[in-house]
Amino acid sequence: MSGSTLGNWLQTRWQSIVAGIPFIWLLVFFLVPFFIVLKISLAESLIASPPFSKLLDWGDGGLPSLNISIDNYAYLWEDSLYVRTYLNSIKIALICTVLCLLIGYPMAYAIVRSQGTTRYILLLLIILPFWTSFLLRVYAWMGLLADQGTLNSFLMWLGVIEKPIRLLYSQFAVYVGIVYSYLPFMILPLYANMEKLDTSLQEAAADLGAKPVAGFFTVTLPLTAPGILAGSLLVFIPATGEFVIPDLLGGGNVLMIGRILFNEFNSNHDWPVASAVAIALLIVLVVPMMLYHKVQAAEARRES
Repeated sequence: MSGSTLGNWLQTRWQSIVAGIPFIWLLVFFLVPFFIVLKISLAESLIASPPFSKLLDWGDGGLPSLNISIDNYAYLWEDSLYVRTYLNSIKIALICTVLCLLIGYPMAYAIVRSQGTTRYILLLLIILPFWTSFLLRVYAWMGLLADQGTLNSFLMWLGVIEKPIRLLYSQFAVYVGIVYSYLPFMILPLYANMEKLDTSLQEAAADLGAKPVAGFFTVTLPLTAPGILAGSLLVFIPATGEFVIPDLLGGGNVLMIGRILFNEFNSNHDWPVASAVAIALLIVLVVPMMLYHKVQAAEARRES
């Protein structure tokens, strides 16, 4: 084998190994856990260890029998608690996504339009919360929103209210916590998308007589659609299954699917139903991801 042939062979093998690493990662940390949870969701609940029946039961004749039950999924549909919780989780996630977009879009646009050191300082301020523990930031909001907390004290000092109003352990607190926590996930994709925009297109629209508002809606907004979609997914998907924020800021008064999942696993010890809840949640979240992939593929075909 000549040196060039050996080099090409090694390069091909190395490229295959590098390309295969993401697939191995997905196999180990996504597909394997997914099939384990799927297997448990098709089992029956038992008072044993582990607290679910075996999927394969080996009889006396040495032939395996497959024990599959879909009662857990039927139970989710029959019990209105789960349906209401799923719908409430999606509603809260959608509202928080829209709020993050309305707040994050002008912020990303302002960062892109800023010059020099100012841009990097603003980006640092967006990234800075990631340097603090997520749990500590949620606990800080508990202190801000408490009945005798900073916000109520400030409003009473201004004379806006005469006595503390209930902010903590409410749906309002959950909205505030989710929007605050996931706002950077909206801003950063928008910033990355806006930074690549061709400013000459806006100048051309202005030369053709388009006013700033019309130029924004006809030029800037359509071009930033990929960033809007990416940021919305990065907010919507984790917000739907959020557990810590509804538990701490909502105080158990706001039903979200993450709390139900925790209760089924730890309080009720019903692993099959909890696994069915997790699989159903995954299906709900996979749909927007598939739509995003479809949009990306269509965009790639148009560019090519």
